[in-house]
Amino acid sequence: MQEKILVLGSNGQIGTELTSALRSVYGNDNVVACDIRRPDYEVKNAGPFEFVNVLEKEVINAVFHKYKPTQVYLLAALLSATGEQNPKLAWDLNMNGLLNVLDLAIIYKTKKVYWPSSIAVFGPNSPKHNTPQNCVMDPNTVYGISKLAGERWCEYYHQKFGLDVRSIRYPGLISWKAAPGGGTTDYAIHIFHDALKKGTYSSFLSAETELPMLYMDDAIRGTLQLMDAPANTISVRSSYNFSGLSFTPEILGAEIKKHIPDFSLSYTENDSRQLIANSWPSSIDDSVARNDWNWKPEFDLSKTTSEMLKNLSK
Repeated sequence: MQEKILVLGSNGQIGTELTSALRSVYGNDNVVACDIRRPDYEVKNAGPFEFVNVLEKEVINAVFHKYKPTQVYLLAALLSATGEQNPKLAWDLNMNGLLNVLDLAIIYKTKKVYWPSSIAVFGPNSPKHNTPQNCVMDPNTVYGISKLAGERWCEYYHQKFGLDVRSIRYPGLISWKAAPGGGTTDYAIHIFHDALKKGTYSSFLSAETELPMLYMDDAIRGTLQLMDAPANTISVRSSYNFSGLSFTPEILGAEIKKHIPDFSLSYTENDSRQLIANSWPSSIDDSVARNDWNWKPEFDLSKTTSEMLKNLSK
């Protein structure tokens, strides 16, 4: 059967690269990019594009009716730092957008739905080191609260309706291709830009704030790996722990100095994003993903730093 895939939120940090990866696998015409904003030239002209607001159910319904998708990737969301500035919009977008898509996936008999969760589902009372798949989860941001609620809905729709929903709890994602989307881990992208442009960076997180991170190539590869796995190997229908590396701004700065010896790093105090980071894990146990669908990252800190500086320099 010919696959027909919708990517909702195709202009974002993940969506930009995931759309390209899916088109290289399934063909340009079979992957429909959808977003509320006009895409860049490359995405718009590489394959079909539809203007879609995931909160407008009639609009999404029309797109489902037009394409009869076999797979849907729902990436539209307000992230942690941006969400705190407009909590009710973040809840509305992150929650009702998901429910709209889950409902339409059942109506149109969509085979698979992908929806990303986040390490933001963990909170102050979650274990900080090697945070396990199942533990106390008490998020204190609207982003984390909406992601935790979304995980429960995904599992509910699988149990109640048999919908094949799959999900990953992304850590901080590091990419040179698209701009970050307003997350607490964004310093790990901005630092490379400023290192090359200015030779210095002022971090909004403290020197010792350790957070889980992942290079975008690994994130995309892992996402496709999960979606390709046989349904009987998927034991988690809420969302999988998923990780690659953990580091602090100080450790990352030292790695950059190996390439740019004059690079200097300073720190801003009393940034609201520090409070968010304090409630998150410093490292993630993703052994369930490794066991269920053979997940294994390829990029360590050294390789990630080299790739970011090399590609941004161009």
